[in-house]
Amino acid sequence: MFENMVQGWFSENDDYSDFIRAFLMGDIKAMNIYMNKVTLEMFGNFDAGKNPSEKRPENFYHGFVLGLMVELADKYVVTSNRESGFGRYDIMLEPRSPEDNAAILEFKVQDGDERNYPIP
Repeated sequence: MFENMVQGWFSENDDYSDFIRAFLMGDIKAMNIYMNKVTLEMFGNFDAGKNPSEKRPENFYHGFVLGLMVELADKYVVTSNRESGFGRYDIMLEPRSPEDNAAILEFKVQDGDERNYPIP
């Protein structure tokens, strides 16, 4: 049900495929541009929370990005919030083919002071 719902939202939007391509190429800048565009155009203040220290914004973006990853289900085993090592990862993509890279995604709230620093 969720797969069909998310695909319906983005089926007419070429930018959605651009996000997936950017993710697979490791192009963080293009991924951020997409997320900023969607955030400004679609999300309301109550979707992601008002206070950056709340846990809720991480959960909201986690769910949103998990929905975006639906398109990769044929290439990757996509899992969410599973225990691993000494904690939990947010989203893990395990390649179905040995030639593809695996990926682990973690979502963190960023306070206002951190926004001015480049991502390492």
